[in-house]
Amino acid sequence: MAYDEPGRGGQSEPTLAAPAVGAEPVTEDLQNAEPGRDRFGVHVLWETLLLFGFGALVYLLWREDPATLRGSGLRVLIVAVVALGLLALAAGLSLRTAAVNLAIGPVAVAAGLHFAEQSDRGLLVAVGTPAAVAAIGGLLLGLVVVLLHVPGWAASLGAAAGVIVYIEQRAAPVLVQGDYNPRGIAGQLFVGFAAIAVIGGLFGAIGPIRRLVGRFRPVADPARRRGVAAAAVTTGGYVCSTVLAMLAGMLVASADGSVAPATGLDWTLLAVGAALLAGTSAFGLRGGVFGTLLTVGAIGLFLTYAQARGWTVSRWTVGGVALAGGLVVTRLVERYGRPAAEPPARPVSPPPVGPQPGAGWAMPQPAPVGDWPPVLPTQPTGSPADPWGPRRWETNAPVWQADDR
Repeated sequence: MAYDEPGRGGQSEPTLAAPAVGAEPVTEDLQNAEPGRDRFGVHVLWETLLLFGFGALVYLLWREDPATLRGSGLRVLIVAVVALGLLALAAGLSLRTAAVNLAIGPVAVAAGLHFAEQSDRGLLVAVGTPAAVAAIGGLLLGLVVVLLHVPGWAASLGAAAGVIVYIEQRAAPVLVQGDYNPRGIAGQLFVGFAAIAVIGGLFGAIGPIRRLVGRFRPVADPARRRGVAAAAVTTGGYVCSTVLAMLAGMLVASADGSVAPATGLDWTLLAVGAALLAGTSAFGLRGGVFGTLLTVGAIGLFLTYAQARGWTVSRWTVGGVALAGGLVVTRLVERYGRPAAEPPARPVSPPPVGPQPGAGWAMPQPAPVGDWPPVLPTQPTGSPADPWGPRRWETNAPVWQADDR
């Protein structure tokens, strides 16, 4: 008996599968390979350390340049953190579905270029058109991944190459044509981003939702299909992550005032590294609650602090360090976040037979028996024959028995 497609409520429904010729059927539960509830202690501990690091960076930046933490400087920092946070949310969502989207960086740059060119033609053209294109592109990418059942990183890397072809059609930076500046609503943007990040993390901590989102995660043969529900959730994850990347690119373009043509893969590296460092597992399924908010805030503070100190730090460097640290965090999350192993069941010995010490004179009752046999036949009333007398079938005694016995 094999388990092919997970059932409802996180339970697997057994279906009979015909074994191959010469092979024996293998019992395999693809959904409940690790039964039990995930442990969140490792996420609480790691997010506490992230909070301490965030506080330390706030202190260092305040000592170096207090102007960056108040007034216009604070608004610039908040917009940069929200833009990076949207990319980290896009990467974290695709990682949770076990199908990472590596095209989010190029999508952000392409959306920024489009916004810079069309921002003076109205909201529908500047935002509505790229949003629709991003949703359709994410849908097509998700269908390719789930219908062909190929690794998400490979398919999204191909999609990133297609977006880069669109970006390379520009040779010089593009100035934003409109006059919209998001720094005037920096506080509202941060509250909205924080709410999405935290509420999404809380929903991801609920057992059934957590298993549903991470259903595409392989637990046996990675080439085996994971069912219709896993395909639908993974496709939805690609759509949402692509749209979030599009919004991040527009936010960066409107805040900076110009967009330079670039591949955008450095943004992808930074976003994936931030998502992993926040506590999201590279294998999918597992993640924390406040990790994304704290991580992108800490990275934004560090980049501002480096600029205040006059350091030259590229996104490639910060993204590479974040990715390296995130891989270590993934190992910790997978090691200490999985359900606790249940102790092996002790063998049950059969009950002893006979009287036990300290049981007194109590004896076990005998088992019931069947009906007794019928009454013995009636014995003859005559005198029985003498067994020592002459045998009845001998008429004359033998010679050696002629004398008296």
